[in-house]
Amino acid sequence: FNDTTIERMVSHFEHWLNQIASYPKCLLSELNMLSKVEYRQLLEEWNESAVIDIQEGTIHTMFEEQVEKTPEAIAVVCEDEKLTYRELDERSNQLAHYLQKNGVTCESLVGICVTRSSAMIVGLLGIMKAGGAYVPIDPAYPKSRLQYILEDAQIKVLVTQEKLQQKMVIPKFVNVICIDRNRVEIEQEVTTVCTSEVTGDNLAYIIYTSGSTGNPKGVMIEHRNTVTMIHWAHHTYSRKELAGVLASTSLSFDLSVFEVFVPLTMGGKVIVAENALHLDKLSTKGVTLVNTVPSAAKELVRAKTIPSSVKVMNLAGEPLPYPLVQDLYERSTIEKVYNLYGPSEDTTYSTYMELEKGVMHRVPPIGKPIFNTEVYVLSTEQKMVPIGVVGELYIGGSGLARGYLKRPDLTKNRFIPHPFKEGERVYRTGDLVRYLPDGNLEYVGRIDYQVKIRGFRIELGEIEAALQKHTLVNEAIVMVREDYPGDPRLIAYVVGDGDAQKWRDYLKDQLPNYMIPAYFVGLNAFPLTPNGKIDRKALPAPERQEIASGHIAPRTSTEKTIVSIWHEVLGMENIGIQDSFFEIGGHSLLATQAVSNLKEAFGIEIPLHDLFMFHTVQQLAEQIDQLLDNKNQEMQNDSKENVSLQDYIQKEAEVSNDEELLELLKQLEELSEEEAQGIFESNLIEEGVKK
Repeated sequence: FNDTTIERMVSHFEHWLNQIASYPKCLLSELNMLSKVEYRQLLEEWNESAVIDIQEGTIHTMFEEQVEKTPEAIAVVCEDEKLTYRELDERSNQLAHYLQKNGVTCESLVGICVTRSSAMIVGLLGIMKAGGAYVPIDPAYPKSRLQYILEDAQIKVLVTQEKLQQKMVIPKFVNVICIDRNRVEIEQEVTTVCTSEVTGDNLAYIIYTSGSTGNPKGVMIEHRNTVTMIHWAHHTYSRKELAGVLASTSLSFDLSVFEVFVPLTMGGKVIVAENALHLDKLSTKGVTLVNTVPSAAKELVRAKTIPSSVKVMNLAGEPLPYPLVQDLYERSTIEKVYNLYGPSEDTTYSTYMELEKGVMHRVPPIGKPIFNTEVYVLSTEQKMVPIGVVGELYIGGSGLARGYLKRPDLTKNRFIPHPFKEGERVYRTGDLVRYLPDGNLEYVGRIDYQVKIRGFRIELGEIEAALQKHTLVNEAIVMVREDYPGDPRLIAYVVGDGDAQKWRDYLKDQLPNYMIPAYFVGLNAFPLTPNGKIDRKALPAPERQEIASGHIAPRTSTEKTIVSIWHEVLGMENIGIQDSFFEIGGHSLLATQAVSNLKEAFGIEIPLHDLFMFHTVQQLAEQIDQLLDNKNQEMQNDSKENVSLQDYIQKEAEVSNDEELLELLKQLEELSEEEAQGIFESNLIEEGVKK
């Protein structure tokens, strides 16, 4: 401990002893170790700087105000398509009018399930302009999860696309509007502003997050919550930094709220992409700010795919290792790196800190509260803990969600009465943090079984509940192991009949891909502690699991190269040609690393999506062999079209056995190509060739 910490500990102990003497009948847990000065500092001073008077408003009216200022500026870029602010406003107005004619009114819950495109942005704005609150549904989710959200939220209107509608099980009570199939009708609507009775207190969106009881829960966010976050962002980032914001996060995650609405209310453009790992394909699009998770940023640095236009990197969703901060500054043109923290229940971001270049942090802090946000570090008795002491983080302020949709008991449990302000609420995050002496917060961990894997918030209980619904599963435990540094994996331990493949296939129909365990371990029984509780620490490390069809070793050189690269990337032994990359521990971040290594090994361009389409060694080898054949054929065609002068004369001389041409060839070998071409074009040589 340093001197300051020791002095503070002595002071706390003295104050605690005085409290014991003054209140001898009180429980020790009821006593306070803080002095009045420190108490006031933690309660008021470190929250005062975050308070600002923000005028009430809605997200879409803030966008409409920006349309008036910059109507011809580019608002959305998606591949080769561009929309100006005026065009985006008019298209979203038309959709809003059409939605109102289809029954959307104030706080109607409208589902949106579309591909990543300009239509996605039009859809979000159109729903809010009509008065509704959007409920994002990721097209990549399994049918059962899509159906659950539609039924749980009682979605009356669903905005989607025809090709996606065919893949969904849609309840009869849902009115489906396909923006492609109904395009002509929508375009017949007027382009003028669509009015509604929505105010800042009305719902803007509902995002479903993983739930510990087995089903996801809907977090209800109001317009005023998001408006607060937008104003903070406008104050924190310059117009130049928000000129081109990458929109790569699924709408089902709240990072997307920042990516879409912060730039669109400040004159910037939203650059839509499939995910952050496609950043290298956007070098000409003018991306200035990237909002992503540390694990994705690490891969971008490794692959050297951060365009020089990117100047700001927002990192959130999982703990940030300090070496990554150094790498971002040293191996790219990034000028600012922010570490941000915030649960969906507090509208995207609650705290932030700019990590300056060259300033060392053992663990990068998550910083201080954003505008109109209060943070408290409390004990289990909800008393303030001293600086440096770990406690649970409670959040208050204008970013707090209304609660959970149709879950009053859970809302009451997580959104509790404010311990220091009458009539207000705070949110119990379940996150363990501590105050640093400079007023910044440091993240320590969780008090429950909620985890973050590559930025995805996952309740392990939801996966366990899904597994236990399988008729062959008696018991299931899911936990996170990090057997390879920096690469945490979900591991499922199962007591019951069946095998890993059957359990995996079952979960694929129940849960999103990011919630499918990387490994399944079958056990006869769970290990127990002397007290009869499950001993999680005694659960074995996963071993390689053979697929049902058996192990087949690589045969061709292509297969052997692929297996060698997968072994390097995944750390797996004994990989067979019928093993799937994503069923032996692979995921999207490791896929980019594998593809990068494959490109280098084979010397050809291999699209990332090839690994998702051809995910076994055998399938991928066949695809790569085909790509190599195509490349060789192209090279042969090119060589026929670009025969050198010497090769041409050599061939003619051999065919005609012309001594004059053979002598000429010897002379040309000593000349440059340009000099030889000049001689060849002379009449003498032309005549010689003709012989």
